[in-house]
Amino acid sequence: MSVEHASMRIIEGYARGGTDLAADELWAVEAHLEMCRVCRDRLSAVVDAAVPAVTSLVDTVWSGLEPRLAVTATMPRGRRWSARLSRWMTPTMVPWLAMVVGVTLLALLLDLADTGSGSGKVSLVLLFAPVLPVLGVAASWSRGLDPAYELTASVPRAGLHLVLRRTASVLGVVVPALLVGGWATGVMVAQWLLPCLAFTATTLALGGVVGVTRAAVVLAAVWAAVVVAPTLAVSRTAFTLQQGALPVWGLILTLGTGVVIARRGAYSVLGAHR
Repeated sequence: MSVEHASMRIIEGYARGGTDLAADELWAVEAHLEMCRVCRDRLSAVVDAAVPAVTSLVDTVWSGLEPRLAVTATMPRGRRWSARLSRWMTPTMVPWLAMVVGVTLLALLLDLADTGSGSGKVSLVLLFAPVLPVLGVAASWSRGLDPAYELTASVPRAGLHLVLRRTASVLGVVVPALLVGGWATGVMVAQWLLPCLAFTATTLALGGVVGVTRAAVVLAAVWAAVVVAPTLAVSRTAFTLQQGALPVWGLILTLGTGVVIARRGAYSVLGAHR
């Protein structure tokens, strides 16, 4: 792929079905075709010359759709906003995000009430902050929860671009809730924000190998067994959540982000939906 236009090798490979193109090349050319009229015209010419069966199929489908499109009503304004919102999240994410916010508020209430539930000096907001966004990320990219995942996975921007959009939508809900919880309990922002972002980046990095949902479940289970249970048992904040561990969390965040960028093509396949 050149700076401005796709090469003829990629255009011809895409016209033949993209079987000889790498996953990142396939994603990149589809995203580029959305914005580039020149490359769409070049693709059309290649398809007409090399794959006439596709041209015949498109003409047949268009001849059936054209009369219906002429009488289709304009989308109402409310649905336009819904369509724009669907670029960032799916309807199945809403209850999960509500649950995450609810857990955050419950942890905040327990911290403020100090009901003697066994947490002692341990802040539950701080303890649960790293895994809360992971639950939302898992719900946003799960083939089991999204009935339209096959359509989602087939769109041009179904790779890392869509994964990051949905992750950003989750963080956009979770981070403000944690910010309020951290402010109310006096926890330093970096103490919960860095683990939160590091866990999210690690989930996406591991998700490129085993699937985002599986990665989220595994990491949440490990966190519960290694940190949450021992911390509640001894009523003492683990070192992993103390200020001295912040450089480690920063390193994990950097490594996770690097892996996601290096393996960006892995998110264009259905395996990332597991």
